[in-house]
Amino acid sequence: MRDRRRFLQTAAGAALLGPAWAARALSVTPPMLTRAIPSSGEALPVIGLGTADTFNVPPGDAAAMAPLAQVLDTLMQAGGSLIDTAPSYGQAEAVTGALLARDGGLRPRVFLATKIGAQGHESAMRQVRQSQQALGSDKLDLIQVHNLIDTRNQLALLRELKQQGLTRYIGITHYTDYAHDELADLVEREKPDFLQVNLSVGSRSAERRLLPACQANGVAVLINRPFQDGALFRQVKGKALPKLAADIDCTSWAQLFLKFITGHPAVTAVIPATSKPANMADNARAGFGRQPDAAMRERIAALLA
Repeated sequence: MRDRRRFLQTAAGAALLGPAWAARALSVTPPMLTRAIPSSGEALPVIGLGTADTFNVPPGDAAAMAPLAQVLDTLMQAGGSLIDTAPSYGQAEAVTGALLARDGGLRPRVFLATKIGAQGHESAMRQVRQSQQALGSDKLDLIQVHNLIDTRNQLALLRELKQQGLTRYIGITHYTDYAHDELADLVEREKPDFLQVNLSVGSRSAERRLLPACQANGVAVLINRPFQDGALFRQVKGKALPKLAADIDCTSWAQLFLKFITGHPAVTAVIPATSKPANMADNARAGFGRQPDAAMRERIAALLA
């Protein structure tokens, strides 16, 4: 754990000293690992950023916004681009939009994903228009049906929006194990561009049927809740980082947990949420260096068994 604290202190200092210094401190060469989106072949960096809870601050509060600006800058300096948000995340869309409007506009440098979570066509379109306004972008990279809300109708709507050029990709999301069978059925029947679902070293239900279904049907996979809302860190509190971490270039438990996920061949990217620049820097490092094979993933899982 001393290594993790030392790295976090260095990364935090880098973020506070400014973008150029942070970029040098993070040593982002070679580029962050990418994975191809199956439906297009477009490369997506494997470490992204979730915004649930962490970006729900008043958009006009400079003190609350400052660390979030550093989080976003740290992600991009490390070579990441994926930002995932939703109308149901309070002010997260508006905050994301405000941060992307800085420095002449950062929107072209990010892969921007949001969601619709509404019943019926009109309510869904109202959410889409509000998302466009909040995010400051008429065209979005990915719109997802949130948590299986009115899924059949909303997927039909999203296909229309994709055809119109309002979004480049469409997807479906959930965050709990009980939805995995229904999600697998949808993946096999609907074949969306993306699926977003929970997976972690302590919660592996998605590996049984859902992730193989995504592989078989050419569906990109985004992973949420990679740390089980902090439960994994509580489980290893006070424990030294195992020696096997060095075999896949990990210097922290966070990197080990994230590489367990990115080591699965079905996973396209993982989206840990944070409001702390140092944590973003630490998470981003999971996108570099050696990745675990199937045998190493099982060794990592055994650490928490």
